[in-house]
Amino acid sequence: MPPRALFKRPHRLPLIAPSILSADFGHMARDCAAVMQGGADLLHVDVMDGHFVSNLTMGPDMVRGVRRALPEAFLDVHLMVTDPARFIEPFADAGANHLTFHVEAVAPGDIERVATAIRERGLTAGLAINPPTPVEAILPHVGLVDLVLVMSVNPGKSGQAFIGEVLDKTRAISEELQPDQRLEMDGGLKPANAGEVIEAGCDVLVAASSIFSRPAAEWAAVIEALRGG
Repeated sequence: MPPRALFKRPHRLPLIAPSILSADFGHMARDCAAVMQGGADLLHVDVMDGHFVSNLTMGPDMVRGVRRALPEAFLDVHLMVTDPARFIEPFADAGANHLTFHVEAVAPGDIERVATAIRERGLTAGLAINPPTPVEAILPHVGLVDLVLVMSVNPGKSGQAFIGEVLDKTRAISEELQPDQRLEMDGGLKPANAGEVIEAGCDVLVAASSIFSRPAAEWAAVIEALRGG
């Protein structure tokens, strides 16, 4: 899928992005194919470097493998790393469609440079913010990216409880976005809280354990419930 095609779909139609961090790493291609067949719109790839957050997860080779197995899937790569600029080329070469980096990881004066470098490789760019970070840290930069990601857990592992206080931050960011920008939320999302997340302005919902902890036969129903169906 051309990267910008995702952003030209009817706005306010919630897109569901299963996080493959909670998939079975021994059967990654199988799980990715199954969740897409179950109605997912894109796949969310959580990349952690062991420095920005303590966990160490996937790299470009995982993206390359998923791309080979699913040539048409939109791969939404979330860089939880201390130096996102150095990962642009490897993930672009591996087949990523989108790269999100963190406002906490880049000096304010460098955010535009990193976003521009991502776009120059033909990818869409995103900027993420963690729960403890004041919304004022990201508001001046939202116009530089295609997507803003609000973390609703502290990054590092899946299965954490949703932090409802981030919804105030979400509403403030939503008011600053243009019609061709997306607002994503990641962390502790499940059918029980998806409605309030959508109401706060999010139209891309990342879900990990709420999907992959269920039997595969139930994934389509969970995705539909997250979307509000």
